Amino acid sequence: MEIVYVYTKKRSEFGRQCNFSDRQAELHVDITPDPSLADNFIERNPVDTGIQCVQEMSEHEINTERFETSSRGINHTEGGWPKDVNPQEVEHVTRYRKKVEKDEVYINAIQQLGTIMEHTIRQNNAIDIYEEYFEDIEVDVVDEAPSAKTINVFRDPNEIKRTATHISWFPDGPRKLAVAYCNMEFQGSSPDTSMESYIWDVENPNKPETILKPVSPLVCLEYNPKDSHVLLGGCYNGQIAYWDTRKGSQPVEMSPIEHSHRDPAYKAIWITSKTGTECFSASSDGQVLWWDTRKMGEPTEKLYLDPTKKQDPNKALGSMSLEYEPTMPTKFMVGCEQGSILSCNRKAKTPAEKIVAQYNGHLGPVYSLQRNPFFPKNFLSVGDWKARIWSEDIRESSIMWTKQYKSYLTDGCWSPIRPSVFFITKMDGTLDVWDVIFKQNDATLSLQVCDEPLHSLRVQEQGRLVACGSHTGTTTLLELSESLYSLQRNEKNLVTAMFERETRRERILDARHREMKLKERSKSSADREKDEEGGEEDLKEDDLYTKAEKEFYSIIEQEKKLLERKQQQTADMDKGDPGKQSPIAEEDGEEKTNGSPVSYCRFMQILYGVNKCL
Repeated sequence: MEIVYVYTKKRSEFGRQCNFSDRQAELHVDITPDPSLADNFIERNPVDTGIQCVQEMSEHEINTERFETSSRGINHTEGGWPKDVNPQEVEHVTRYRKKVEKDEVYINAIQQLGTIMEHTIRQNNAIDIYEEYFEDIEVDVVDEAPSAKTINVFRDPNEIKRTATHISWFPDGPRKLAVAYCNMEFQGSSPDTSMESYIWDVENPNKPETILKPVSPLVCLEYNPKDSHVLLGGCYNGQIAYWDTRKGSQPVEMSPIEHSHRDPAYKAIWITSKTGTECFSASSDGQVLWWDTRKMGEPTEKLYLDPTKKQDPNKALGSMSLEYEPTMPTKFMVGCEQGSILSCNRKAKTPAEKIVAQYNGHLGPVYSLQRNPFFPKNFLSVGDWKARIWSEDIRESSIMWTKQYKSYLTDGCWSPIRPSVFFITKMDGTLDVWDVIFKQNDATLSLQVCDEPLHSLRVQEQGRLVACGSHTGTTTLLELSESLYSLQRNEKNLVTAMFERETRRERILDARHREMKLKERSKSSADREKDEEGGEEDLKEDDLYTKAEKEFYSIIEQEKKLLERKQQQTADMDKGDPGKQSPIAEEDGEEKTNGSPVSYCRFMQILYGVNKCL
C-alpha cells in the first residue's frame, strides 16, 4: 500500500520563505497488524550475531581539487583618530582622551566590561591552569634509533634548474625558509636562466611566498637576526644587496659594482651592532669588506687575506666561507680556496695584525666553517674528503677528523642544541649525522636525501628541522628523531673532557715532533763538522759523479782482462798443453771472479758513497 499525502498551496505562495508553527499532532494513516502475513516467514532461533566492542567505521578515498593558498601582508598604521587630532602630538592625544573619558557612553561600556573582566580574573586566580601534577614522576626515556623523515620538498619553479647555493631560516620560528639559487658553473648559464631567489612557507611547497629579484643571481642569502623582514644577499657579480620584504621584490639598495667584490660573493653575514645594519662579506678575490646598509655607496672597511701580512692584493687568498660568532664580536674566521683557515681580529691596530693565525689541513677549498655553539674555541671545517674539528690553541693539526670519504664534501654545520652533533653533506646526495660521543669512527646516521649532489645545509635553531639544497635546486626539509635534537644527560661535560683530551694529545705529539726535528738538525750539523775535521774534500756534485764513473769503468776494464785470461786458459786446457796451464793470480787486489755482478755491486757502493756525501 502506497502512502501519499498531498500538500497544497496557492501558486502565488511558491518561492516564498517557509514559515513553520507549532500545532497538535494529527493522525493521517493507521495500519492495523495482519496475522496472516506471519505464515510467509520462519522464525530463526537461536540467532548468532558477531559484534565488536568498537564503533564500526568505513573508509572512503576521494581525490579533491588542488587548493592553492597565498599570504598577503598589510602595513598597519595607528588609526581611529579624528582629523583634527594629530596622534604624534602628546598634548592633542591627552586632551582628546580626557574628553572621551568624560563621555557617558564610554563610562557605561567600561562599567559593563569591568564586571566580566573581574569575574574572569578571579577565576584565573582561583585555578592554576599551568600547574604540573606529576613533577616527581620520572619519565621512562626510550632509546630510539637515530632517524630522519622528509617533511616537505621545495623545487625550483623555473624550467632551467639552478643550484640551491645557500639556505637561511626565518629568525622568528620555523615558518619560512629563504633559498638562494645560482648556477655556479663558469659561463654555464644560458640567457634564459632566471635570476630570482625565493622565500618559502614550510607548509606550502607549491608556490613561493616571496620572490626576490636581484640584478645578478644570489650566491648567499641571510636573514637579519634583529629584523625578520630584512635579508642580505651576495651576488654572483660580487655586489652586495639587501631586501625589505615589506617594500617588494626589488632590492632596497645595492653596492656599486666598482666598490664591490671582483668575484662572486660566496658569504655575507650580519654583524652584532646597536643599529642592526652592519654586515661583512668575503669572496674568492681575496677581500673581506665591511658594509653598513644605511650607506651602501662604499665599504666601511677592507681587508686583504694576505698570509704574509703585507696586505698585498696579488698574494691574497681567495675566500669560500666565513665564520662569525656574536659572542666574540671582534673575531672572525675565513676558509680559503687553498685549504687554509685564517683567524682574524677586526679591531687590530694595524692591517698586518688583523690576521692572527693560520691553520692548514685541507687539500682543497674550505666550503664550511663554524664554531661550536657551546665551545667557541673549537670549530668545524669541511673541505676535500674530510671534516675536521680544530682547537684555537693548536695550529699545526686538527684535534679530531672524520674518516676519508669516497665522495667530496660540500657543506657542514653544528647542531644548535647538542654540542656533540654535527652534519655533513656530500656529492653523492647523502646527509651524514655525526655524534662524537656515540661514535668517533663512523657517522651515527647516513641518509640518502636525493640522487644528485647536495650543496647547501642549514639547521633550524631548535635543532629539529634540517634543510638541504641540491644541484638542481631541490630543497628537502627533514625532521630528525628526538634523540638527535634533545640534549643528553651530562653531554656538555663529556664533550668538554673529550675536546680537552684530544687537545692535550695533539700538544704532546706536536712537542715530540719538534723534538725529533731538533735532533735531526743537531745530528746533521754534527756529521758535517766531523766530515770537515776528517779532511774530506768538499766536492761538487758533478765532480763526485765523474769520479764514480771513472772508477766504474776502470773496474770494468780489469774485469774484461781477467775474463780474457780465463778464456785463454780454458782454450789451452782443451788443446792439452799443460805448460800453459797456470793459475790466475789476483791482480791489483781484485777478487777472483767471473765478471759483472761484483762490478755492479762495486758501482752501487760508489754511488751510495756519492749520495751520502751529497
